[in-house]
Amino acid sequence: MVQKVEVSKQLWEDNKIMQGQAMITLLFFMVIGVTVTAGAIGLILINSINGSKQQQGELAYQVAESGMENALIRVLRTPPPAYPGETLTVGGGTATITATGSGTAIDPYVIVSRGQVGNFLRQIEVKTQYQNNLLQIISQKEVFQ
Repeated sequence: MVQKVEVSKQLWEDNKIMQGQAMITLLFFMVIGVTVTAGAIGLILINSINGSKQQQGELAYQVAESGMENALIRVLRTPPPAYPGETLTVGGGTATITATGSGTAIDPYVIVSRGQVGNFLRQIEVKTQYQNNLLQIISQKEVFQ
């Protein structure tokens, strides 16, 4: 009988040790799980913010293109150098258009359209010449500052 009590007592102590080991193992896996989850959430937030910035940059470019299209129509209606430029509100942004030159082959008409949405600015430059009542586009490019 004494031997049964000692065996029971030994099993009871072994069981307490195993429960402690199980708790430590559980805590270890919980810490790893929380760390991986926090890292994944951080990456999702960073990608979301970068996607939003990319979208605003594209919107700024589209505003600049809209301003350029408007400027080319105005130049067709009012031949150079009568059109100096203007500022337009396009969607949620602003297009600032400047025009210089005389529109001849020697001094081409340079139209610059700056599209701005929030803090993002994109700029397009078009060189044109006006001959025989025809507006010819010589070049179009995006200008980086």
